[in-house]
Amino acid sequence: MNAFDIVKTIRITEKGTLQSEKFNQYTVVADRRSNAPAIKRAIEELFRVKVLRVNTMNVRGKARRQSTKAAGRTSDWKKAIITLKPGEKIDLQ
Repeated sequence: MNAFDIVKTIRITEKGTLQSEKFNQYTVVADRRSNAPAIKRAIEELFRVKVLRVNTMNVRGKARRQSTKAAGRTSDWKKAIITLKPGEKIDLQ
């Protein structure tokens, strides 16, 4: 897998914005088959930054209703919290 297959998107949320300002951490949606070292290499390659630590977790999909009769689920996904070295930054603009 290449870096674009591993890192799907950066999640921009209120909590994630607070993490990036205070702790220099960013939340990334990653491919479910990827591991922490692969995510680290992909982030360093794509954004040209130095990664200090990568924490990953598998997030379960939620049960959703399409109509009164049809029930479904959203997909499971992998969340990775990337901690950058001091002085490094990912420009989200």
